[in-house]
Amino acid sequence: MLLVCSANVTVRLASWLLRPSRLLPPPTSLRYSPTSFFPFFCFLLFLPHHLLLDRYGLSRKYITTNYSVSMGIRRKQASMEMCTVSGFPTELIKMHSEESSLHILLIPGNPGIVSFYKDFVEEVYQLLEGQASITAIGHISHAAKDWEHGRMFSLEEQIKHKVDFIEQEFQSSEQPIILVGHSIGSYISLEIFKRLPQQVKHIIGLYPFLTLNKNSLKQSIIGSIVRSSIVSVTISYIVSFLGSLPTWAQVAMVKMFLGQSWSTAAVAATCSHLLQYHTMRNVLYMAKTEFEKLSKEPDWMFMKRKQNQISLLFGIDDHWGPLAHFEEVSGQVPNLGLSVEREGHTHAFCCTEAGSFWVADYVATLIRNQIPK
Repeated sequence: MLLVCSANVTVRLASWLLRPSRLLPPPTSLRYSPTSFFPFFCFLLFLPHHLLLDRYGLSRKYITTNYSVSMGIRRKQASMEMCTVSGFPTELIKMHSEESSLHILLIPGNPGIVSFYKDFVEEVYQLLEGQASITAIGHISHAAKDWEHGRMFSLEEQIKHKVDFIEQEFQSSEQPIILVGHSIGSYISLEIFKRLPQQVKHIIGLYPFLTLNKNSLKQSIIGSIVRSSIVSVTISYIVSFLGSLPTWAQVAMVKMFLGQSWSTAAVAATCSHLLQYHTMRNVLYMAKTEFEKLSKEPDWMFMKRKQNQISLLFGIDDHWGPLAHFEEVSGQVPNLGLSVEREGHTHAFCCTEAGSFWVADYVATLIRNQIPK
């Protein structure tokens, strides 16, 4: 969800981060020195995956199609809940419909903070007019409280967590499940599909991160950062320091550095969840294991077997899921449902109302018109 610096600034910041001798500046330097904002820029640099926003995408204005809001009709609000999955406290966003014929399960990117997706979930529910119940599940220890006392969780552990949740909550349900994954959540959704083929009806991958982009300088730099435990710890302390500031200061900084176009829900989620030591350590550790796992090519054989049950939405300027990867998927799996979003929204679509509403409309339209009932 971030301001992406120009290439030369990015390299300079990475060099600064990778010096083991670099220490957190004392609070006084934060008051008086222009370089006192450097820690926050570092925090911005390596927020991974769906949190990387294009500089211009932040300020660009869009006309939304949120008719329920513009016409003054109050949209049904999603409920925030906690549940325990295999012993791990887990944050959920839920919207239940008594008339639903299917269940949509949203798998977030990294950070896996479900609050970022509140506007998106509510809009999908509204557009489907009660045809589906929706649950968004957060990643373990990507939460406001450190329930796991500093333990870090890998990509594989997060996948198993989602499989356990489905087996726990939907084992007796006859409703088909549609998995909607964002960024690395698309990869997680495919892995869930492999393990629970009878329960999953369809997968929708939004701005999917399915394999490393070897041509991306940003990914190369982020990979170097997450592989260093020293840098990861340092960054996490910097972030936790920012999280210790008064709420008004946190909100002001998030809006200043990440953009005025961010939704209220996204700003609140950043302050309450992301600016925590345990969350950032887990974000970085999970990213490290992602870079290890996604160094291999996608499982083309599985995708070919299930091509009629997979839909992917790519963006026009997204280094996590570049158009070159779109072309590769198209060549390897010709009949897979592929789309490209050309409206100028970013990988972190869920952080703005305009992005949330546009992608929600895409998902709802796909479910209504293209996925067999």
